[in-house]
Order: sequence, then C-alpha cells, then structure tokens
Amino acid sequence: MFNPQLQVLRTDVSGMPLEWIGCQDAVKLYYLEQVAYHCGSLLFRARGGINACTGQQSFIEINSIIATYGSHRRLAKIREHYIPPLNNPALFKRDEHLCLYCGKQFYAKNLSRDHVTPISKGGADDWANVVTACKRCNNHKAGHTPEEAGMELIAIPFLPTHAEYIYLQGKKVLSDQMEFLLSHFPRSSPLHQRLSKLVD
Repeated sequence: MFNPQLQVLRTDVSGMPLEWIGCQDAVKLYYLEQVAYHCGSLLFRARGGINACTGQQSFIEINSIIATYGSHRRLAKIREHYIPPLNNPALFKRDEHLCLYCGKQFYAKNLSRDHVTPISKGGADDWANVVTACKRCNNHKAGHTPEEAGMELIAIPFLPTHAEYIYLQGKKVLSDQMEFLLSHFPRSSPLHQRLSKLVD
C-alpha cells in the first residue's frame, strides 16, 4: 500500500526539478525504464511477483529524488520566463502563514489574500502585488493601499521561481528534498535565506 503523504521529487537528467509525483507514479517510471538515476533517502520498497525458477521476489526501491530521461530543452526555455499560477495555499506557504501586516501566524482558514494595491485602484492579482493577511487586517485595510490605511508591510511580496514554486507545492518536504531544491533557489531569495537556516 502506497503512503499518499510520501512525495517523490522528479527532476530531468541534468538535475533540474520538474514536479512532485506519488510513489505509484515513480514505480511506473522505473518499470518503463525512464529513471536515469536516483538520490536522496529510500522512501519505499515496492514488491513484485515471485520468480518461479529462483523463488525470489522482485522489488523496486523508490528514493526521495529521481531523475528521468527525456528532452527538457523546451522546458528549460519556458522556465526562464515561468510565472507560477497564483493560489492561496502556495501564497500562505511563501509568507510562512504570517499576516504581513500584524506579523502574527495563523491557520490557513483564518488567512486571506490581500492585494497591496487594490484591484479597484489598478492593482494586479499577481505574486508581486499580493500578500498573506489575517481576515481582521484585510477587513481593516479594505479597498485602501497600506499607506492610506496607516498599515505597514513587514515583508515585500515576490514572484517565486520554478524551483521555489515546486517547494511551495510540496505537502511534506523531506530534508534531503529541501536541501536539493534549495540549491536551485536564487541566493537573494527570501525563501533561500529562511530555509537555509532549517537545513544547516
């Protein structure tokens, strides 16, 4: 039985992160001989049938990071100009579930997406103009800019890179997966600065 909590980080042959996949999909890639190499910790051992001649059972070991064959040149070009889709779970994780106005941490159900420059004033619904806010602060700010509402942002919103967005999409990121992804984050990134403290 596969554990749905376990996620495998799939990369291309050059080691560029591509996506999260489940253990079942990872087994399929091994079976189809699409796995070039693996690294990280052993997550799971999938057992197969028993050989009638030898009496031995086949198995596939699934590691936390697998590199797969295939041409990803087109993906590399796209990645340079990649803008990840904006969604609240990834936004809240980017901002550590902190309200970027009062600085307190909340559960997702008590958070909301705030447009720094309100849409009614020409603000965009994009990563560079949205922050995590508690519902109280969002209601207080209403349709105003932070300056108009007399509120101050404690951090500047930013657009995550492709690798950072993969991290943000992860459900339960293991330490070896986090270290691997971190090596693909820009050094100047707020996420790099925050997560490198956890890995050290």
